[in-house]
Amino acid sequence: METVELKVEMVGIHEKRLRKSLAKLKGVEKVEVGAGTQKVAVRSYIHRNKILKAIRRGGLKADFWSAQNELLNAYATTYGAFRFCPYTSFFF
Repeated sequence: METVELKVEMVGIHEKRLRKSLAKLKGVEKVEVGAGTQKVAVRSYIHRNKILKAIRRGGLKADFWSAQNELLNAYATTYGAFRFCPYTSFFF
């Protein structure tokens, strides 16, 4: 049994689509979705590339989780509101 951690770009409504695409695969035992971190952990007997392919076939952007994703996620939660808000202006 292997646990595969993935970074999936999704919003709340995509969780159902994600679970549905993974439920079609035989050998998937457990799916844990962290919506705030966009992290998905899948416990299964299936090769990790097949899991990634199934998620992408479901219409979601996904990639394997890495330590760099942890750093980027921490940066985005800290500074993302200031950087990407279209209403903030630095010219007064």
